[in-house]
Amino acid sequence: MLPLNRYILIPLVSLNKKSNLNFYKNISKSSLPLAELLKDETLFFNVPENWSIVVTDIENSTDAVARGFHNDVNLSATGSIITVLNTLKFVNSKLKIPYFFGGDGSTFIVPNRVLKPILLALNNYSQHIKRSTELNLRVGYLGVEKVYANNVNLRITKLRHNKYLTTPVVLGNGLKYAEQIIKDSFKASDIYSEKATKLNLNGMECRWDEIYPNKTDKKVICLLVDCDDESIQAEIYAEIMAEIDEVFGTLINRNPISSDKLKLDPSLGKIKKEMYARIGKYSLRYLISNWLITLIGVVSFKFFKVGKLQKKRIAQLTDTIMLDGFLNTVISGTEAQVETLKTFLNRLEAEGKIIYGIHITHASIMSCYIEDRQEKHIHFVDGTEGGYTSAAIMFKEKMKKFQLRR
Repeated sequence: MLPLNRYILIPLVSLNKKSNLNFYKNISKSSLPLAELLKDETLFFNVPENWSIVVTDIENSTDAVARGFHNDVNLSATGSIITVLNTLKFVNSKLKIPYFFGGDGSTFIVPNRVLKPILLALNNYSQHIKRSTELNLRVGYLGVEKVYANNVNLRITKLRHNKYLTTPVVLGNGLKYAEQIIKDSFKASDIYSEKATKLNLNGMECRWDEIYPNKTDKKVICLLVDCDDESIQAEIYAEIMAEIDEVFGTLINRNPISSDKLKLDPSLGKIKKEMYARIGKYSLRYLISNWLITLIGVVSFKFFKVGKLQKKRIAQLTDTIMLDGFLNTVISGTEAQVETLKTFLNRLEAEGKIIYGIHITHASIMSCYIEDRQEKHIHFVDGTEGGYTSAAIMFKEKMKKFQLRR
């Protein structure tokens, strides 16, 4: 039996149907602005029934953030994504899957054919997190066919932000439904293997200092919006994105990560935190070698053309907007811009079309998955002082009041 700090929801799913392994890989990338993309439903496709939704979640993440462990929560969520992507390299290196970073957890949509090795790897990673941070990372899944059986939609497409970054876009409440079922039903897992699953967090890095907006009068805004009515979801999210574009400017203009504000933190304390998150033990070799690499990076970013070019690519490879049934985004803007956005959102909320949570802070934090230092890296952004988790607290309080009024 697995230790009780690991959790998994075990539903009945069929593994015998045609795999549709290349379903997500074969979806064309769209370069339309998100507000325009959402208006064209022909660009969205139903996820196959023989795929599954996998969810990871830090238990009591709100308390952990309140106790000052937001960086640990954030890095643990990033690590779950790295674990899955590294597992897929060995299971099927050509397979592409959509995944979503949530600050205190992550969500994946995967073919059932690769479900077991992913769950084994995540269970092993959960145990690693328990040992290294004392956080409890829960893991669960639900078959897509169970989502459809409850008359909930799950449609997906791809959005190409720039030359380097493409992200999934989901419409329908399928992921929200699955997440709720999973989180309400976590139980000790009976998924196990006779052979130990090797931890693989290659590419995990967390060496950036807090990242301030490119202008002193700007703040960092973490926004979480839910339109639960599937019949108007695309329309409402398109309307919100159009308003954000109008108020804050293009994705580049409102990006909280600007190359001139990126600064590596070469302190041994920063490297040590990454070391324990990645390998779970003290290693003088790891500490010294990565400290030296970071110092070289500091010099390169400041004085050499190749380093300055890499910083620009990092800004372009930063995932700052996510649509997984919820609309989640991290942006930078002035107080006046924030108030304009809140007035707009308050109107939609008063009309019963949305519920939203927002967290405003002074800077961003960033965790990274580095496959190579040229073009194959992805950066996950959250706000300081709780970020998405703090926005979710506001959202949940509003949701409770809404349910009491019904």
